[in-house]
Parts: sequence; C-alpha cells; structure tokens
Amino acid sequence: MFPIDIPPLRERKEDIPVLVEYFVDRYASKAGKKIRTISKERMELLRSYPWPGNIRELQNVIERSLIVCDTEDFSIDESWLARETPSSGTASPRDANKAAAQAEERATIEAALAEAKGRVSGQHGAAATLRMPASTLDSKIRSLGINKHRFKTI
Repeated sequence: MFPIDIPPLRERKEDIPVLVEYFVDRYASKAGKKIRTISKERMELLRSYPWPGNIRELQNVIERSLIVCDTEDFSIDESWLARETPSSGTASPRDANKAAAQAEERATIEAALAEAKGRVSGQHGAAATLRMPASTLDSKIRSLGINKHRFKTI
C-alpha cells in the first residue's frame, strides 16, 4: 500500500458537481429511477456544505435522497445538511467524526424505514433495502433511538 494524501472535500469544492452527477447516475440506475435534472440551487447547497464526512458522507446523502425521491428532479432534504456546532469547544475530531457517522447512519436508516413504510423485515422491509439482517437493523434502531412506528402508514 502507498499512502495518498488527498485534501478533504471541503477544500475541493470544484469536485463536488462531478461527484454528485456520478453518484446520482449510479444510485438512480440502481434504484431504477430516472433523474433528469439537478437544479443550480441544489448543487450550490451541496457545494456550500463543509462535508465533515468527506466523499463517503456525500455519497450517503445522495443515496438517501434518491431512495426517497419520487420525481425526475433531484431533491435533497436540507435537514440532512444541518450545520450543528458542538456545545463545548473541546470536542475532538474523533468525536465529531463519530457523531457525523451516527447522524449519517440514522438518516440512512430513517430513509429506508420511510421507503418501507415502517416495515423492518421481509422482502420489502428496510433491512432488505439496507442489505442487512433484520435483527441487526432492529438493534441499530434501538441504539440510535429511532421511533420506527412514525414511518408506518395506515
């Protein structure tokens, strides 16, 4: 292995549109969806976000957005890009990365639950969408404090 030093995504804003288009194409075809447009406003929103989770976070936000998208225009829930500031100035980068990873995982699980209408297991359940055992997803739902019942539709 050879270490490659690559600047964080927040320092490479010019890469974001190319990455967004790549991930949109990749996940839209995977989901069997056709995305025709990405508005300038949406692209600017993505470019303005600092991406503490780097490309992996961008990838997950795009994938979540496409899971819940029901039009041919790419849309994104702006709350997924909420800029939270630590309550004390003593938070370490490791703590920030852990919090970002948990927020990312929570949003991914909630998007899958929304798509599955609150169902965890079964062929059309969130666990199948996320490609994980239902027991693992149940455990993650409990540990993250997600109320899976709020996604159920009557």
